[in-house]
Amino acid sequence: MEQTTLADPPGGLAGEEAKRRGLRKMKLVALAFLLGATLVFALTSWAQAAGWSGWVGYVRAAAEAGMVGALADWFAVTALFRRPLRLPIPHTAIIPTKKDQLGSSLGDFVGTNFLSEQVVRDKLRRADIARRLGEWVAQRENAERVTSELATVVRGAVTVLRDEDVQAVLEQAVVRRVVERPWGPPLGKLLEQVFADGAHYKLVDLVCDRAYEWVRDNHNTVLRVVSDRAPSWSPKFVDSMLADKVYGEVLSFAWAVKTDVNHPMRLALDKFLGEFAQDLQRDPDTMARAEQVKQQLLDHPDVQKLIGSAWTTAKGMLLSAAEDPSSELRRRVRDGLASLGDRLCTDDGLRSKVDGWLEGAAAYVVTHYSREITTIITDTVERWDAEETSRKIELQVGRDLQFIRINGTVVGALAGLLIYSIAEAVF
Repeated sequence: MEQTTLADPPGGLAGEEAKRRGLRKMKLVALAFLLGATLVFALTSWAQAAGWSGWVGYVRAAAEAGMVGALADWFAVTALFRRPLRLPIPHTAIIPTKKDQLGSSLGDFVGTNFLSEQVVRDKLRRADIARRLGEWVAQRENAERVTSELATVVRGAVTVLRDEDVQAVLEQAVVRRVVERPWGPPLGKLLEQVFADGAHYKLVDLVCDRAYEWVRDNHNTVLRVVSDRAPSWSPKFVDSMLADKVYGEVLSFAWAVKTDVNHPMRLALDKFLGEFAQDLQRDPDTMARAEQVKQQLLDHPDVQKLIGSAWTTAKGMLLSAAEDPSSELRRRVRDGLASLGDRLCTDDGLRSKVDGWLEGAAAYVVTHYSREITTIITDTVERWDAEETSRKIELQVGRDLQFIRINGTVVGALAGLLIYSIAEAVF
């Protein structure tokens, strides 16, 4: 398995060098305590050999026990990171040799004590995230900041997406659904509702108005049509009189349809539209014709071109709106966020609902994916280089561990003095 080194601590090389100097300093201090105890032991041993008595024995016992304590704690601290004196002593170099087991144990500890559903729910409940989020986003500058970040995300996402991929998705998700679903029944149902509500009357009025205006403004056209249809043997003045008569009747008819809302022509049109709406829903021939019209419409080159350019147009609009701080889109998002923040602060029901969503989502994640989350810890630790990991950890905590050596020297000396004093008093 490929191994990686442990990341440098905050502060970079300068911070690491400062910690290294501090570690060396504390090692020298701990060593000084050991050397001091050794020197005292040597002097008091010489003094006892020279015939000194009394207090020398007490000092010698304290120095001897201090040496033992210092050496024992030096061995214990050193055994965490490496083999003391490079000797293959069992159960030493614990961190390098047990790195993977330590990582696995750490992952299990985190999973059991931090990624349980009850712990996560309780922590989120006490955090009152919805209220705090509402108070923060209700401030206009924060809402503007979130809007700006969202705009950056939108720009990045739109820029990264390939146009051909998006167009393919649009064609699959939108166009194909439109093609697969029949148009007749839903269109007929829509038209039936429109006709029942009378919403088509304005359109009928518009058509009648335009029809009357066209007839009124195209006198010569009507005359020419009638004259062209007249027999060749008919005298011209008869054709002209007949054309005038026809034009007058057509104009009167158009005026009557325009002004009389109950005109038979209008009623016939309403009846036709109602029957057409019914046929679109029930008549097989009409529904088949509607499908043919749909397919012809979708196959038209202009429609295909419109579909192909839809994403390009939408992309340009999104980019333009996202880049312009004063755009309508960003303004609405900003106002919506601020309004949502106000509601989260004042609406207890909404706040409880949001907190419930957050708790549910977090509980689902830790329930179903806690193992995958803790695997990040174990896998990361497994990839670390053993020696480098040991060195880095020692650099972080080794300075504090040297106090164990110092305390071992002092406590050992006191314990030795106490034991020697008790032995002298008893025996």
